[in-house]
Amino acid sequence: MSEKVQTIVVGAGPAGSAAAYVLAKTGHEVMLVDRAQKPGEKNVSGCLLNGSVLEKLIPNVWEIAPVERHVNKHRVSFLSGDSATTLEYSSGDRFASDNSKYTINRNKFDRWFSQMAEDAGALLVEGVLVEGVIEDDHGVIGIRSDGEEVHADVVIAADGVNSMVATDAGLKGIPKPSEMGLGVKEVHSLPRGTIEERFGLEGSQGVAHSFLGCTLGEAGGGFLYTNLNTISLGLVAHLSGFESGRLEAPELVAPLKSHPLVRRMLTDAELIEYSAHLVSEAGYSGMPKLYNDGIIVIGDAAGLVLNLGYAFEGMNYAISSGIAAAQTVRNAVSAGDFSKSQLSSYRHHLEKWGIIGNLKRFKHAPGFLSNPRLHTEYTETINAIAQNTFKGEGQRKKMLQLATHEMFSRVPLPYIMKDLLEALRAL
Repeated sequence: MSEKVQTIVVGAGPAGSAAAYVLAKTGHEVMLVDRAQKPGEKNVSGCLLNGSVLEKLIPNVWEIAPVERHVNKHRVSFLSGDSATTLEYSSGDRFASDNSKYTINRNKFDRWFSQMAEDAGALLVEGVLVEGVIEDDHGVIGIRSDGEEVHADVVIAADGVNSMVATDAGLKGIPKPSEMGLGVKEVHSLPRGTIEERFGLEGSQGVAHSFLGCTLGEAGGGFLYTNLNTISLGLVAHLSGFESGRLEAPELVAPLKSHPLVRRMLTDAELIEYSAHLVSEAGYSGMPKLYNDGIIVIGDAAGLVLNLGYAFEGMNYAISSGIAAAQTVRNAVSAGDFSKSQLSSYRHHLEKWGIIGNLKRFKHAPGFLSNPRLHTEYTETINAIAQNTFKGEGQRKKMLQLATHEMFSRVPLPYIMKDLLEALRAL
């Protein structure tokens, strides 16, 4: 290991590996450092990846990447009591390749992606916890770990939502509980044939299933993704629910698993993995300072996560920000200038990828999605309308009358108007 390299990337998740891969492919000297003995072993994820960005970075990537299933069914279920109303969109054939979504296993995927960066020429250093940065009068000039220092022209912080690097460099503070959620995920083992029969799949087709009304009235939602021979089941809940005492982390998934709809999906499945992870839910308002002299922040460390309830962008933004950071560093190397003025073009690159624009466009979404009525009265109303419709009430009342009666019996009109306006503003 030399005493100085051009670029150090801290964190070998999708963001860090993307940055290291792009820099190494263009002949730049880059060190990719990860705290895990093998990248991916400490990660937890919903395991759903939008392929549009990675396909641009590595053409035909899905012929070599360790994906589990191509998602051709998207479902949303509104839960209340033992009832469930489900919407489903399914595609009989593959989507266009640049719009495909895949279920992935982060242990396999992160290891593969970091190996791609290493094969391209990056130096992969595993099992090293970076404790912070070293600085001089000109800004960040390297990293420190366990009493040792490595210098660099620029450091890219990709070490996750609790980034020690970005915090130590003064680019972000300790996140507020109101800006964070806790995600838990369980992985259940089932034979491949059982999964395909139970979920109506053929070959490598997969299902991405979202749930509302499964967080005991607190803001949040659940998910289920089918892998080849496992099922990923999880839930993300706002930290405020834990402060109120209504939610407890060890039992967070229990209400979802006990619902008849989900219980049937898990029949005879064996729990083989459990993990938990903090998730940034602040959106645009929670973005830290993205760069400074000698340092750039990317991925979850930069809060580049967008949750709209019906759609979630995390890993795609992570990969995009890694590419944007690499483009910024290449220009900085050419200019021989690693000042914050030079690195400010990182924000321009993020805008070109559409990340900043989307976060701005949906900046009111986090507030709207934290409305507890979304997770109680409205899910109950949807199920009541469905129940009365299919039990015959729909033959005696017009649908609008039925919906109005069920809605107004649960939510006062002023709240309905307020929530409708907030929905229009947020989504």
